[in-house]
Amino acid sequence: MSMNQPDIAKIQTAVANALHQHWKLYLFEGVLLIVMGLIAIVIPPIATLAVTIVLGWLLLISGVVGLYTSFMMRQAPGFWWSLISAALALLVGASLLAMPLSGAVSLTLVLIAFFVIEGVVSIMFALDHRRELTRRWGWMLFSGIVDLVLSIMIFAGLPGTAAWAIGLLVGINMIFGGSALVGMALHARDEAA
Repeated sequence: MSMNQPDIAKIQTAVANALHQHWKLYLFEGVLLIVMGLIAIVIPPIATLAVTIVLGWLLLISGVVGLYTSFMMRQAPGFWWSLISAALALLVGASLLAMPLSGAVSLTLVLIAFFVIEGVVSIMFALDHRRELTRRWGWMLFSGIVDLVLSIMIFAGLPGTAAWAIGLLVGINMIFGGSALVGMALHARDEAA
């Protein structure tokens, strides 16, 4: 079933109208994210601890639900893999909640590994584009180098950086996400319904 042009136009109009009608909610959410992001940047240890605890609860709850569903479907193929996965989520979640400071260090190590991998991949991507004579490959190279420098800085400062690294990055992400929502809300407010 294919959509023709009038159907797409109707969908776009419906989405634009919905955004226009609810622009205040998007604005509120955006401003709230910006404020929370600023707080996370000003007090990154609290934000890091909060992220660790929230992640711990998410893993704990998913582990409990996973164990329940695994046992309910114990005759299904992959039961043991499902059981192991659920038990791991439960154990990691409980560990993060029992020792959130140690959990923050562990999460920071994962963050360092992410930056290293992302940096290497970005650099290789940039070099591939350079060989193909694609313009602007230097920006991707710079991004990869920044990722590697961040990973080195965070690793060199362990365990002290574990207190602020995750909170700071979550705060920055909240500010950018909130700013995007505010921009979208203001645009939707000004658009004619």
